[in-house]
Amino acid sequence: MITNEVPQPNPTSEQILDWLEDSVSFFPSFLDDPYHSNDYPWWEESQDLIHANTNYLSNNANIVVAEDPVDSITQLPPSEASKKRKSPDHPVSKTSSHIDRKANTGRHVNKVEKDIKKATDEVAAPPAKRTNNNKKGTGKGTGNNCNNGNSKEGRWAEQLLNPCASAISGGNLTRVQHLLYVLHELASLTGDANHRLAAHGLRALTHHLSSNSSSSASNASASVGNVVTFSSTEPRFFQKSLLKFYEVSPWFAFPNNIANSAILQVLADEPNRASTLHIIDIGVSHGMQWPTLLEALTRRSGGPPPLVKITVIGASTAENDQNSEAPFSIGPLGDNYSARLLGFAKSMNINLQINLLDNQSLQTLNSQVIDASSDETLIFCLQFRLHQLNHNTPPGERTEFLNVLRNMEPNGVILSENNMECSCNSCGDFATGFSRQVEYLWRFLDSTSAAFKGRESEERRVMEGEAAKALTNRGEMNEGKEKWCERMKGVGFVGEVFGEDAIDGGRGLLRKYDSNWEMRVDEKDACAGLWWKGQPVSFCSLWKIGNQHKL
Repeated sequence: MITNEVPQPNPTSEQILDWLEDSVSFFPSFLDDPYHSNDYPWWEESQDLIHANTNYLSNNANIVVAEDPVDSITQLPPSEASKKRKSPDHPVSKTSSHIDRKANTGRHVNKVEKDIKKATDEVAAPPAKRTNNNKKGTGKGTGNNCNNGNSKEGRWAEQLLNPCASAISGGNLTRVQHLLYVLHELASLTGDANHRLAAHGLRALTHHLSSNSSSSASNASASVGNVVTFSSTEPRFFQKSLLKFYEVSPWFAFPNNIANSAILQVLADEPNRASTLHIIDIGVSHGMQWPTLLEALTRRSGGPPPLVKITVIGASTAENDQNSEAPFSIGPLGDNYSARLLGFAKSMNINLQINLLDNQSLQTLNSQVIDASSDETLIFCLQFRLHQLNHNTPPGERTEFLNVLRNMEPNGVILSENNMECSCNSCGDFATGFSRQVEYLWRFLDSTSAAFKGRESEERRVMEGEAAKALTNRGEMNEGKEKWCERMKGVGFVGEVFGEDAIDGGRGLLRKYDSNWEMRVDEKDACAGLWWKGQPVSFCSLWKIGNQHKL
């Protein structure tokens, strides 16, 4: 039954959460079978360096469906409730539950579409859930059945999520309840990009409601369930997921490729070609970036530097608080990529040294902490981590860190970041920030659907679950390329133009992927941008200290 919308006088989160208690989960378990760690090697050159006695994080530890999560926001008749799903006390097999899910969707979709039409004129009626019996893609650029990345038409998940966020901000309890019910009916973690966005967005909205409640926070948090992320996977499967994602998507492969070319460009500009190369890695590559660079160094005129040092500044987070983690920054316990990199470098006859600095505040870095010396070629590689620094309190953590960076006088700084508007509360209300986060996640899910040709896989779900942190992470404070460039120039850095090798290499790399990807070079800021279906995703830039700011 559709309830006429009557604005509620100053409803609280506790009111909204009343119906979040005493029901069964509407989210399936993410993984039906445990991973088999022995099936997933990484670099073949160093398989012997992966030790069997590593303390793996149990695959099931963080993937348990809550006992008391949400079922729906309205009281359904017993007959309707029985149609929705089997009782959790009588579990069914994976195959039979899949068939039931498909059949149940068919029974409800017509009703849901009518509900959407009555609920709001601007929300288009979405299609039925897709099952995970996806057909193989028929050609390049056609893996995703939603060819609407640039157009809002057909992106029905956003047309449900964003009005729901606005209703939460406006205190319209009835509208919130109804839109969450519709999202519940259509959300699926194994459907197309729209269904997946609806599922992750529903979790994020429920999390927001629970975080603003004092009495019902624990129950609501349980109702959201746990997403499969990097830190909740087994190390070898984590490695396999990264390798697969780099193979099918340029989301990180492109900025890594441009960054490696920029490092070689900085090295070529240095008069002392026999100096140590010292790279400060403040990024999210988990070692994936460096084998290609090490191999390129062996082909350099005169051979590799006598010593290559990589100092990794690990991402830090509050204990047991995934909602403060930067997406893609925290790997699983037991992932020892340093040993694999050292073994790979040894096979290439490169003298490699890796230093790991954990729980190190970026603002407190200095030459002593990173063990830098004046005779080194010092290069900072900053990738998708600085947007976690607060920019609200003058002068802001970002400017503070960039001043620290400049004082260490690096030979080059490579900055890669999301090219998105900020979603923090100081740059807009909850609804505005949430819509920007949804836009970011849509581009990831849409491009990832094309990358995997619409096929379901556990690797895909891990990457998407990690990206979905953007919807709940309190530290997601993206800024557009122009603002980042202003900050860099403001503290004394000068932008450098990428050489032909970097530009040609980036364009050549993109030819391996879906045709909707493109590279755009900004002549004004000398940045190399990655775009998906005509919309910006990220940018990569190269900086050096201006002569007037050198000490």
